[in-house]
Amino acid sequence: MEFAVYVVRMCDDIHGRAHIKNQILRSACSIGANICEAQYGYSKAEFICKLQIALKECHETYYWLELLTRTQTITEETAKPIENLCSRLRYMLIKSLNTAKEGEK
Repeated sequence: MEFAVYVVRMCDDIHGRAHIKNQILRSACSIGANICEAQYGYSKAEFICKLQIALKECHETYYWLELLTRTQTITEETAKPIENLCSRLRYMLIKSLNTAKEGEK
């Protein structure tokens, strides 16, 4: 949730580039929503599936952040803390997925 809030606030300060703003808002907000859904999944397979979707959305969000930075829509100073949070989320998701998959064997 905290990550999505940072991205929403960042997008509030962006003027123009509506398509990119829409894409990053969707992917960033989807991460937490899928993690939440995973916690209440019906099975371990559903749990893993939702975490994989969250990881995919995390990678996509990082892409949009990089695009916004490279097009100088946002500054590196603005992007860096959000990129760091995104990287930490990816790391946690990968670890959680590895643990969940290990339990399947």
